[in-house]
Amino acid sequence: MGKTLVAFFSASGVTARAAKEIADACGADLYEIRPEVPYTSADLDWTNKKSRSSVEMGDPACRPAIAQPVTDMAQYDTVFVGFPVWWYVEPRIVDTFLESYDFSGKTLAPFATSGGSGIGKAEESLHRHCPSAFWKAGKLLHGGDAAAWVKTVLPD
Repeated sequence: MGKTLVAFFSASGVTARAAKEIADACGADLYEIRPEVPYTSADLDWTNKKSRSSVEMGDPACRPAIAQPVTDMAQYDTVFVGFPVWWYVEPRIVDTFLESYDFSGKTLAPFATSGGSGIGKAEESLHRHCPSAFWKAGKLLHGGDAAAWVKTVLPD
């Protein structure tokens, strides 16, 4: 079995906690997808149509810049991709991440956190960004169920 990476974007820390649980469960490297320009609380105000997150999510072509790339993505065979669900899909910065590397032949497993939305529409979107990857079924994670899900993704 090759190396595993847990790549995640977290706006409030919830997805970061799930990502750490996954990395701990499988001995994976951890990589935070951080925006070049950090989000402020005003940027994340989804009730404001002019907030940065609302503007980004309203533009499917938007690709926020990432602060730092993954070092040597080629070394990873499996990549868990985590994010909070925004407007029923992944945040645009996750699209930036997926479009920054060649995931051909790699196993990708999405996981998300959400206060009420599912992961289904995000999975459809993710697959369009990396059609040559081998996608595992995604999981909407709630406290404590990440380690059990990892066992369904990774072979023994």
